[in-house]
Amino acid sequence: MTTARILDFLRTRRPDGPCLVVDLDVVRDNFLSFRKALPDSSIYYAVKANPAPEILRLLASLGSSFDCASVAEIEMALKAGGSADRVSYGNTIKKERDIARAHALGVSMFAVDSHEEVEKIARAAPGARVFCRVLTDGEGAEWPLSRKFGCVPQMAVDVLVYAHQLGLVSHGVSFHVGSQMTKLDAWDSALADARRVFDKLAQQGIHLKMVNMGGGFPTRYLKDIPTAQAYGQAIFASLRKHFGNHIPETIIEPGRGMVGNAGAIKAEVVLVSRKSDEDDVRWVFLDIGKFGGLAETMDEAIRYSIVTPRDGDAVEPCVLAGPTCDSADVLYEKTPYPMPVSLTIGDEVLIEGTGAYTTTYSAVAFNGFEPLRSYVI
Repeated sequence: MTTARILDFLRTRRPDGPCLVVDLDVVRDNFLSFRKALPDSSIYYAVKANPAPEILRLLASLGSSFDCASVAEIEMALKAGGSADRVSYGNTIKKERDIARAHALGVSMFAVDSHEEVEKIARAAPGARVFCRVLTDGEGAEWPLSRKFGCVPQMAVDVLVYAHQLGLVSHGVSFHVGSQMTKLDAWDSALADARRVFDKLAQQGIHLKMVNMGGGFPTRYLKDIPTAQAYGQAIFASLRKHFGNHIPETIIEPGRGMVGNAGAIKAEVVLVSRKSDEDDVRWVFLDIGKFGGLAETMDEAIRYSIVTPRDGDAVEPCVLAGPTCDSADVLYEKTPYPMPVSLTIGDEVLIEGTGAYTTTYSAVAFNGFEPLRSYVI
């Protein structure tokens, strides 16, 4: 639900055009919930979810570490008060000069998933710690991750042995169960794979110390989700099951789960129309679409909760679309979205749960529309 602070900001400030408003109080509550749910795990906020300086400063002040996908994100985290020893360069696809820059800034922990990436790090960041990402199937995730990142467990063993041979510190393994993961047991099979990698390396005299359990923690859209505490209990049970009394250091990388429910986008209805006199499905066009920050509606994967001033009136399914001259800029058509019949041009709507992966997906002036403006309160 949109907080009273956000509603009050929109009512008093009346910002023009579509905009995101993020409530820092919610971000703080989410961080403390993760810390309570998994007290022995280090929290590395996934900066890509929302890199607003105010969010990064708050999280740094609370003791968060940062998962960064680029040198620019590393510099943002450091500027916000994070320290280099609490930054993970978590992208497995990095230019060698970016690895060198990160290393010069003091970052000493890097993700890999191939022999070739290990070679780059050995040249550009000698002696650094590396962790190898293992593929997962992503079953149960509403925004599953592809095979773009990670390698099979046996290759992870080979990659980490190679890193050791090249003078790097083979530090651990990582995985990501898929974004917006709603299955509590999703981490279990991945932790089983991690344990097998640990054991095979130990047989070769290489003792890993860390498991990066990634993100995947969801935010509430249209369906209820388990609490952070429920995820924490399930994950800790799997850690005990697979590692017994020798649980390694662990990291979690919440992004969506940290900031998703902290933000809402104010948008406006630009047009309500039909495609023929016989058409029983209306088209509702908003002043924001896929290219304005709602890219996660691709394939209708993420279905946001939308609040209108006419909620309580009769509803009927409609096609929801954005304002650009691109036929791909349709949010919900395969499964039409129920909207009030009385909804009309000029009505303002609130798209809830949009604190994550919206401003960072917003295109720069596609069709002349400005990037999504953001206010952090």
